[in-house]
Amino acid sequence: MTETTEAALSNLSHEERRFPPSEEFAANANVKADIYAEAAKDRPAFWAKQAERLTWSKKWDQVLDWSNPPFAKWFVGGQLNVAYNCLDRHVEAGLGDRVAYYFEGEPGDTRTITYQQLTDMVCQAANTLEELGVKTGDRVAIYMPMIPETIVAMLACARIGAPHTVVFGGFSADALGTRIDDCQAKIVITADGGYRRGAASALKPAVDEALSTRPEVTTVLVVKRTGQDIGWTDGRDLWWHDTVEKASASHKPEAFDSEHPLYVMYTSGTTGKPKGILHTSGGYLLGCSYTQWEVFDLKAETDVYWTAADIGWVTGHSYIVYGPLSNATTSVMYEGTPDTPHKGRWWEIIDKYKVTTLYCAPTTIRTFMKWGKEVPEKYSLDTLKLIGSVGEPINPEAYIWYRDNIGHDKAPVVDTWWQTETGSLMISPLPGVTAGKPGAAMTALPGIAADVVDAAGDSVPNGGGGYLVITEPWPSMLRTIWGDDARYKETYWSKFPGVYFAGDGAKKDEDGDIWLLGRVDDVMNISGHRLSTTEIESALVSNPKVAEAAVVGASDETTGQAVVAFVILRAEAGDGGEHIVKELRDHVAKQIGAIAKPRQIMVVTELPKTRSGKIMRRLLVDVAENRPVGDVTTLADSGVMDAIRTGMETNSGADD
Repeated sequence: MTETTEAALSNLSHEERRFPPSEEFAANANVKADIYAEAAKDRPAFWAKQAERLTWSKKWDQVLDWSNPPFAKWFVGGQLNVAYNCLDRHVEAGLGDRVAYYFEGEPGDTRTITYQQLTDMVCQAANTLEELGVKTGDRVAIYMPMIPETIVAMLACARIGAPHTVVFGGFSADALGTRIDDCQAKIVITADGGYRRGAASALKPAVDEALSTRPEVTTVLVVKRTGQDIGWTDGRDLWWHDTVEKASASHKPEAFDSEHPLYVMYTSGTTGKPKGILHTSGGYLLGCSYTQWEVFDLKAETDVYWTAADIGWVTGHSYIVYGPLSNATTSVMYEGTPDTPHKGRWWEIIDKYKVTTLYCAPTTIRTFMKWGKEVPEKYSLDTLKLIGSVGEPINPEAYIWYRDNIGHDKAPVVDTWWQTETGSLMISPLPGVTAGKPGAAMTALPGIAADVVDAAGDSVPNGGGGYLVITEPWPSMLRTIWGDDARYKETYWSKFPGVYFAGDGAKKDEDGDIWLLGRVDDVMNISGHRLSTTEIESALVSNPKVAEAAVVGASDETTGQAVVAFVILRAEAGDGGEHIVKELRDHVAKQIGAIAKPRQIMVVTELPKTRSGKIMRRLLVDVAENRPVGDVTTLADSGVMDAIRTGMETNSGADD
């Protein structure tokens, strides 16, 4: 940054700053400003043009069938194989020696996997799955750490047309079991464990516990990652190295319909039951492929790309696996945490592999801010040409810190908005076109029709706020909730008929650019991961000591939101205490996973309720965030809030 520019910016607030692309970046960018008008003129035609980047075994007859909304069909009649598009075609094009992944294990072990090697591994796994009786349409559950075999398992499923459901390795046995039940998975692929914060973390025991009451799962494939002792069920459990690694590396991919199911991913809903989001093949792969190339200005011949997320979340699916591989990208895959064995591990990896693009969560960026700029200052980071954020809105302070200290004021920041349900990026700056604003998601990408509407569904003027909606179908959109079309329609399409409601509040600034304001339903955004208040409440009341519970998301400077719980104990539990708080926090972790563990649990005698019995959660948020309590006139007993406030001040039940 020049002294003149720095002086000019110093007089502006973070929200007023603008960061246009450099002339060189703009001149060499993959897309130019005219693409917006091209896409808006005829969106289906625009997507048909972009679909030529994929290899189709049979071209489609119709780009979009929207005759039965909200059930979309894209590239109707077209056929392709997702794994072929991610692997074989690149090898056939002479790119077999290109690196697909640089794998960095947390303990320091490394692997370099080329496209030819990855193709061979996927063929071996596909042959193994077929030998185990997995057929087209059968579901496969994957519960694994961040290792290359996780990607191999996903692509093997895609190759044979068996939809996969990847369950985040931090989820509990109960959470794994409910997902296996919902999609009726036939087999489970797992590992003995993975490495986390310098120690081996077991995974296989959770699988054993989940399957103890699910005899219909007849096969468990196990990757040996840590070598730790694990339980073993003869006749059901098979080692990966004894099966997959001994199978043939020759496998002919079959072409499937564009709308063939690719995967089911579970996300929290406002009821206690997670929603199985269904993504299909052609449209989803196109969305991931095109947006990675467009938003990250991908130059696959020279770039080294790193999405620092877990494959168990949609970010990992779309921008570690399907998007990058479809574009013949060289990616980095890291197993562990940013501070193991030291706080500079990420920056060390970037310098080691000459990473050009980093994509991570604002939560992590804020953690780096806490550690101080002195840590990244020890590293060069001069290969970074673009940096992005994902999972939640990035606050302006974090945006500026990220750009200054990681991007060295030359790498554009792309702050992206999208969801598990949308499949791929929806709102983002285009780095060669847009003058980025710290904290703003900016405008919908070409081919996407997004708006902010009021309660009546009318578009708000610039400067107004309301609900974020998508007004036209898009290729990577979810097709339904697995096994529950009625819930799909009710959840996403009922608030504004014929329009997709994302569940997020948003505002337009005076330029018409979009700023995200967070969830408007009972779903919290914890470190970029959506968790249902109802699901956590259900976990709490499943403990025999709890009579009633209310959960809210409270602002947290590191994670965006944190879980705060208010519980009423049963008489036999006594009057609470630190041991009860610890027991309940551990209970939630066992039921759902450590990510859902409440930051605080407050033991109360009553909860604030209206005369009709509805819990007033907004008042609990006021208490959790230590601000004046709002209007209490509708409470059945206004004195309840005084008691809760007093209790909160004297016994917080804080995180250990």
